[in-house]
Amino acid sequence: MEIEKVKCLIIGSGPAGYTAAIYASRAGLNPVLYQGIQPGGQLTITNDVENYPGYPDGINGPQMMDDFKRQAERFGTDVRYGIATAVDFSSQPHKVTIDDQTVIEAHTVIISTGASAKWLGLESEARLNGSGVSACAVCDGFFYRKQDVAIVGAGDTAAEEATYLANLCNKVYMIIRREEMRASTIMQERVKNTPNIEIIWNSVTDEILGQHAVEGVRLRNVLTDELQEIPVTGFFVAIGHQPNSDIFKDYLNLDENGYIRTIPGTSKTNIDGVFACGDVQDYTYRQAVTAAGSGCMAALDAERYLAASNIH
Repeated sequence: MEIEKVKCLIIGSGPAGYTAAIYASRAGLNPVLYQGIQPGGQLTITNDVENYPGYPDGINGPQMMDDFKRQAERFGTDVRYGIATAVDFSSQPHKVTIDDQTVIEAHTVIISTGASAKWLGLESEARLNGSGVSACAVCDGFFYRKQDVAIVGAGDTAAEEATYLANLCNKVYMIIRREEMRASTIMQERVKNTPNIEIIWNSVTDEILGQHAVEGVRLRNVLTDELQEIPVTGFFVAIGHQPNSDIFKDYLNLDENGYIRTIPGTSKTNIDGVFACGDVQDYTYRQAVTAAGSGCMAALDAERYLAASNIH
């Protein structure tokens, strides 16, 4: 198997990985970045980004990630296609296998593999993703001002996003599979006390309606099998995210949901020389701007680690 030695390896792209690459390359760390299974991360399935500072007219998500990539490359980042398939963090230098065929030996590893939204698995959901279907109310809710929307989910995140949407939208239909919510009592009360949120209990999504954009949703009552259609222009999925952390679980401390634990206020993991940034370690905010900020932290932490270890 081919072996390559590098000073700084970044696993995953997106705002966190590319920002880490910009800072690491400017610091002379000559980073190598592998883009992972979804080059550009979740923003590549977002049509319009209006809440990232510096883009007063908004920007297309894929274009924004291309801008980040070109900026990282401008300072010398070696951006490559490839997926990390195995790691060995038992000794220095750390070893990361790419595509089951190349082993990268790296003194520092920055993990920015992100998290993947959980989806319902409908064909219409995939087809209309970015055309009315979204997994982030904070990102996309603004586009549905004074319109009727639906949101699927029963936990705290769904309740929080429903109340967020209620401040912007005319009507929010909250679709819940059972007769109760999983959300905390205070979040349930908040939802129930918001007049323009209507909870539809014991129901699942049978189909998202619309050819080129969301026009409605067809629901099926799980008790009676009865179908009903609701006209909406936005459909939000809030059934959770899955951090892309599985290959690290034998070495890194993960929380109960699989997010990488970092030392508070830093990007440091429990393994020296391994750092985590972006959505793979952030279950709270999950925004492009916070991911970019944590990518900066990871690069600075890696630079200081190399300096303290006298690795040049």
